[in-house]
Amino acid sequence: MPFQPSQPSQPPSEPSEDRALSPYSGCTRAHWEAVADSLLAAVAPYASDDGALYHLPGTHTSASGRLSDGLEGYARTLLPAAFRRDEKVLERYAQGLAAGTAGVWPRVEDRSQPLVEAASIALALRLTRPLLWDRLDDGVRQRAAEWLGDALTAEPWPCNWELFPVTVGGFLQEIGYEPEASRAAIDRGLERIEQWYLGDGWYTDGHGRKFDYYNGWAMHLYPVLHAWLADDTRLLDLYAGRLEAHLGDYARLFGGDGAPMLQGRSLTYRFATTAPLWLGALTGRTPLTPGETRRLASGALRYFLDRGAVDDKGLLTLGWRGPDEAFLQQYSGPASPYWAGKAFVGLLLPPDHEVWTATEEPGPAERADAVTPVGPPNWLLQSTRSDGLVRLHNHGSEDVRYDPYYTRLAYSTVTEPSPSYDNSVIVGADASRTGIEPLGVGEGWAASRHTVAEGIRAASLVVARGAVEVRAHLVSGAAPGTSVRVTGWAARDGVRSEVVPVHGLSGAGEGVTGDDASLFVALVRLTAEPEPVPLTELVSVRVAAVDEGGPGAFDVTVTWAPGDADGFRFQGSADGEGASPGPTVVVRQERARKGPARIADPGR
Repeated sequence: MPFQPSQPSQPPSEPSEDRALSPYSGCTRAHWEAVADSLLAAVAPYASDDGALYHLPGTHTSASGRLSDGLEGYARTLLPAAFRRDEKVLERYAQGLAAGTAGVWPRVEDRSQPLVEAASIALALRLTRPLLWDRLDDGVRQRAAEWLGDALTAEPWPCNWELFPVTVGGFLQEIGYEPEASRAAIDRGLERIEQWYLGDGWYTDGHGRKFDYYNGWAMHLYPVLHAWLADDTRLLDLYAGRLEAHLGDYARLFGGDGAPMLQGRSLTYRFATTAPLWLGALTGRTPLTPGETRRLASGALRYFLDRGAVDDKGLLTLGWRGPDEAFLQQYSGPASPYWAGKAFVGLLLPPDHEVWTATEEPGPAERADAVTPVGPPNWLLQSTRSDGLVRLHNHGSEDVRYDPYYTRLAYSTVTEPSPSYDNSVIVGADASRTGIEPLGVGEGWAASRHTVAEGIRAASLVVARGAVEVRAHLVSGAAPGTSVRVTGWAARDGVRSEVVPVHGLSGAGEGVTGDDASLFVALVRLTAEPEPVPLTELVSVRVAAVDEGGPGAFDVTVTWAPGDADGFRFQGSADGEGASPGPTVVVRQERARKGPARIADPGR
């Protein structure tokens, strides 16, 4: 019998806003349910006759091919169906499971895309076992278990993929299929991710320093859900404890308009960024109040829905705000954005849970100006209450495969990397930034060094307060007379970008290197305030060459308008036994206080 959609393709009507309960977003649980229903209704017409594949429209096919993309369409849209727990919708996925495991779906092999999708299917089956799995015929269950079973021994890529066999193993162990192999897959994957946990709730996504949203929607999501579903108190205490630590930083990545920070890869998953927020509430391990959790999550949902993330057919597009090929990777297919379905994990919380009943409260960017150091990634988060903008100063995260979303000096919730190399120090004609090494992060500052080209390195420092940034770059190894250009934020409607040269630069932000290491300093600002106070009235910078630091050594003193100062020293090469070569920057002295302390976010 041909597959028949159990819901019409016309999306359901949107519930009315509730500005009493949700003064910031207007969204309630009913809105989240309606969005899930709308997305599921919109994809139904694109299912194959047997329901095993969802071939969504689009011209971009992933590197894995059309068959794998069709499986992806099934698996990723099954996720919101599982969180929604709508029995009628799950019926069509049950029919697709029967057909898919009867020879339609590609096999799960080493480092293959079906391994990713097997994890989504296994998680959905585990979440809805009484509604879907337990109602299947024995033959279908056996075929499905065997298809999933290949994931237990398939070799994943050494990154968040290690958690896909864990997720499959958790379900198969629960139903009694190959219990020893399932247990081995769980233990192996959880053991492997330990090498990437760097403390304070932060994982790097594999070897190197890859920090982005995979921390939340993968590295935390899968272990926490596995432990929660297994009712394993020891594992839940470990992984939910890490999640709780992470959320303290994570909540600061959302702007006052609801936008998540635009940084990293796979950004087309969009509101999957809200999954760890809900997960904290689900496990009771979060530093956020219920009202703040819902405000951040609903704000992000509205941000994307109001800006074209869903097309006129009700389908999620490949992009960020709207369709945008700049955000695609080689693994992106038409159904890839439906990993956004992870956002609906909040629907596992019952309607009477306080995360749904509490009045929305403002997020960190709406409460107070803040400049917050984030240790393991060596980031500095800078937010301003007046315009709700959040800026991320990146002095420790890199994945050169996905430049420019990793390697720029800074990112924000309102701008995106430009082809003209925003937030860069360009030496000669080279804007490369590879081999990023953290040099430290502290109250109001962050520093790093990187390679520009062979033999040319730069040490970079940002000092921030309010919306103001002081950026300094010490360039070494370049031939005398080499051009240097320092860039600020990419222009965007509604925001103002400024760069004011201070040392070594002309009015265009350009300079040239000298005989030794050369220092270039500029004041930078990104703001949505209509008439901001001139930068030179808010901060001054004094640069002095010094002898004791060797050739190309400078002391830099940043003095803020109240009179308190921050001091730093740049050196042309690192000192000390075992120090790696290259320019460096260190805190020169304790900050001198002459005025009131900066306003700190009271937090909770």
